[in-house]
Amino acid sequence: MAAFQAAGEPAISVDTKKKELVGDFKNGGRELRPKGQPEPVRVHDFVIPELGKAVPYGIYDIADNVGWVNLGISHDTAVFAVESVRRWWYELGVTRYPIATRLLITADCGGSNGVRLRLWKRELQVLTDELGISITVCHLPPGTSKWNRIEHRLFAFITQNWRGKPLVSHQVIVQLIANTTTDTGLTVACRLDDNTYKKGIKVSDAEMAALNIRPANFHGEWNYTFVPRRPDG
Repeated sequence: MAAFQAAGEPAISVDTKKKELVGDFKNGGRELRPKGQPEPVRVHDFVIPELGKAVPYGIYDIADNVGWVNLGISHDTAVFAVESVRRWWYELGVTRYPIATRLLITADCGGSNGVRLRLWKRELQVLTDELGISITVCHLPPGTSKWNRIEHRLFAFITQNWRGKPLVSHQVIVQLIANTTTDTGLTVACRLDDNTYKKGIKVSDAEMAALNIRPANFHGEWNYTFVPRRPDG
């Protein structure tokens, strides 16, 4: 990571924040309100079908102290995870790093960016080919996900900012996330992703063999780099 930052190359921390029910449900914490006027909420937390859930996938720019959240309304899949990175790049990354030649992604070992997920790797190769820059992924070892910087530099402050506020709509969630700031200069952008992401997509052995992936010398199963493929594949 230090080498990327010293060279002015982008280094990001990524993860999916806990999924949230959308609606007038109780949200942990307290908010200052007029005495005797608590905000009414539902007693039970059954999903409201027409509102569904919110799936916040976060990108934290480590050097710039800037967060970006892709708020999904569908499934938390590897396609959704990589699409979140893609959207961050085109909205913020390419402007912040116009001459970048490589991108570092730090992530935990599970979830939609899991180390064993073939789909995560296939989609990252597609993104690498699209951007024309190499993408290096470093997974944190099992049991150390809380070391991931996005957890305590972005997600913790989002949770603190919306404490006590019912997440009554996707738009409210977008606004609450985007209003998150800290005294140390953190700023956050949030966009709604209304695409539908299918579960259960299989990646064949042939597709895996076609990846231009280079494992690192140290724990290559956790640390690896995708290099752009030639247009002919």
